[in-house]
Amino acid sequence: MPRLALLPAGLAALLLAAPVLAMLLRLDLSDLPALLTSATAVDALLLSLRTAASSTVLCLVLGVPLALALARVRAFDNLVVRTLVLLPLVLPPVVAGIALLSFFGRQGLLGAHLDAAGIRVAFSTVAVVLAQTFVSLPFLVVSLDGALRAVGGRHEPVAATLGASPWFVLRRVTLPLVRPALVSGTVLAFARALGEFGATLTFAGSLQGVTRTLPLEIYLARESDPDAAVALSVLLVLVAAVAMALARPDLRR
Repeated sequence: MPRLALLPAGLAALLLAAPVLAMLLRLDLSDLPALLTSATAVDALLLSLRTAASSTVLCLVLGVPLALALARVRAFDNLVVRTLVLLPLVLPPVVAGIALLSFFGRQGLLGAHLDAAGIRVAFSTVAVVLAQTFVSLPFLVVSLDGALRAVGGRHEPVAATLGASPWFVLRRVTLPLVRPALVSGTVLAFARALGEFGATLTFAGSLQGVTRTLPLEIYLARESDPDAAVALSVLLVLVAAVAMALARPDLRR
């Protein structure tokens, strides 16, 4: 590595680490147990973990086939499809929430029919999961698509000529080849879902125990109790860091 590149590398690391370190230094350890064990904090944390886990499962169910289609099916490998897949990465969170309301809301394209059938999606826990899935799905798809293209498509035809079925090839050949990308994409999707705020607030609202996830609780606490906001922020950082740390052994394989 060129020595000249070490300076911007160090500055980049400092830019990423310094704000988190500053937040940790603001933390009052004496008040930490009371702040983290309050009813609102516990409800928000448990709701965030449940919805983030649910949205991650949904990302896997939908994202793995989509990544395979992008990498292996020519009809999916075009500018329009790729733009639609990547769009949630660059959309402002509020815009993502409005888009979800336009489709799933009571007067939305699909939501109006669901509401007529007695199914309400917006401003419910289901809305939280959908909002988290909408913003985190591209992380899994992009990671997996890049890995599939890197390994190429020469292994699957060989397995097929030996009599393996498409599902067997997928389970025993394709997915093991891209396992590190699958693990990292899944962890990124979970972490992104855990930290989702804007789309959730716009599409699901903020009702304690139902739609008020940890990021929303942090936002509300920031106005009335800054110390609680800092403590909850540190908690959110730690949960995301633990998730990424647990994935590291799989990524090294």
